[in-house]
Amino acid sequence: MAERSTAAVDVADNSGDEPLTAQADQSTADGVAKNRERDTDSDEAQGSGGIEHPGRTSPPELHSGHKLARRYRLEECVTRLDGFSSWRAVDEKLRRAVGVHILPADHARARSVLAAARSAALLGDPRFVQVLDAVEENDLVYVVHEWLPDATELTTLLASGPLEPHDAYQMVSQLSSAMAAAHREGLAHLRLNPSAVLRTSTGQWRIRGLAVNAALRGITSETPQRTDTEAIGALLYAALTQRWPYENDAHGLSGLPKDVGLIAPDQVRAGVHRGLSELAMRALANDGATASRHEAACTTPEELVKAIGEMPRIRPPEPAFTAPPEYQRTTYQQGTYGRPAPHPGATQPVPTPPPPLQSRTGRALKWAVSALLIAALGLGSWQLADALMEQDKSDDTNKTQTTDDGDKSSSSPKPVTTLKIQGAAEYYPDGSAQHPGDAKLTYDNDSSTYWRSKSFNGGPVLAPYKQGVGIVYDLGSEQSLSSASIGLLYGGNYTAATLYAADSLSSSASLSSMKKIADAKTTGKELQISAKTAAKTRYVLVWITAAPYSGSDDYSGAGYKQAITDVKFTG
Repeated sequence: MAERSTAAVDVADNSGDEPLTAQADQSTADGVAKNRERDTDSDEAQGSGGIEHPGRTSPPELHSGHKLARRYRLEECVTRLDGFSSWRAVDEKLRRAVGVHILPADHARARSVLAAARSAALLGDPRFVQVLDAVEENDLVYVVHEWLPDATELTTLLASGPLEPHDAYQMVSQLSSAMAAAHREGLAHLRLNPSAVLRTSTGQWRIRGLAVNAALRGITSETPQRTDTEAIGALLYAALTQRWPYENDAHGLSGLPKDVGLIAPDQVRAGVHRGLSELAMRALANDGATASRHEAACTTPEELVKAIGEMPRIRPPEPAFTAPPEYQRTTYQQGTYGRPAPHPGATQPVPTPPPPLQSRTGRALKWAVSALLIAALGLGSWQLADALMEQDKSDDTNKTQTTDDGDKSSSSPKPVTTLKIQGAAEYYPDGSAQHPGDAKLTYDNDSSTYWRSKSFNGGPVLAPYKQGVGIVYDLGSEQSLSSASIGLLYGGNYTAATLYAADSLSSSASLSSMKKIADAKTTGKELQISAKTAAKTRYVLVWITAAPYSGSDDYSGAGYKQAITDVKFTG
């Protein structure tokens, strides 16, 4: 029951024949979804020289729908160049999206690509995008790698401006330690650039294309540790300044001005953290020259890790707090409603207040109190007379009526309150998101907008291939939740959903850690879920475990799927 994912997972671009200090070229990408429907990634990268020219430049003739090893179904060719091609594909065995690099078995780089992929797969370090398979079969060599639905390229992050000091510190720290671990195992990257660095939704930094990107291009280096160290320095420089530390523009960033040489980041942009600026220069000036002040240059990732450890730790910024506006009394409360404003500097006489209850308000209050007393006396008299009349009836009838009256008074309906939704996040504990950016459309008071799931081949029950799909909502503070009204886009078969009380907006919290509130199912386009007992919670999960079958539309293919248009909670 495979999900029909539309996220792009792989790109490979040409070039890579310039040295590190020359204009950046392009490499393969390893799967970051940026658009929920159809995506392609571009991966500009710097070369390192030593490029081989393939013996065969025409890639094999493949097409969408072709299967490798009767398992990997090719969906879309993202790039075809330099004798190899990159595809977005689906692993039909594990029901997940993957990326695939394919080249002929007689390609000049086929052996080195296989060796690089298998070595990278053996590393097994979670800080790198993982190689899942590397196979030679039917005159083809193909490398299958991981797809990351929740990651964003550094290129995309820098498009909106430089990183905050804490983010830049976390990035260089995690990249340096990851590359130090790779070099200890004899692996180098040689094409480390902004498109090869990813930040996940949890704030972790990951590196893609370890060894494989360079092997696909035939890139080698006599000093791999210095090459990767200088690349990390260039990444830190770009993160601090939003500029590429060479004269030529690259990776969507402007280069440095001509004929000025390599200048420190804090001279390029005001407000740059001094310690990070010096660290970037120590990594970039790794050819034996001395960087700023008297600090020695860093020529290996291990030395860079040591230099970072000697720096004072950079703390994350404090959350911004906006003070509420000062309370201002209105002119009516000040007793000057309808009166002209006093002239500046003029002394105003203070009126003497009237005796208690002698003012107009006091007289009105006395009449109101009198009327309430009269009404209360009349009501009490009527109830007393009614009680005396009831004594003439039989004891059984009297008991029954007394019980009925008691039930009526005790079952008076409580007022229903609509709980305001302050925020929402898609919940996908298995790591496979649907459309997390659309969660906010389910409470925007617009029934024409919605969050939707992907299409599934089996149903209505999504398990065991998919335990469910859903959204966690933030009510702002702990509320008493008794029911939910969920507007749905698709009817038919049936839709089943459960409400859970959650601890946070986390997309990966365990379902077993949450408290079940209530569940229900429907064949229509509106699902009502009511709890027997109201639950106290701030966060509530709407978890859909069954979805109806629906045909293809403008946004997805036919299959078992569901979309949420509106959600309302009441307490």
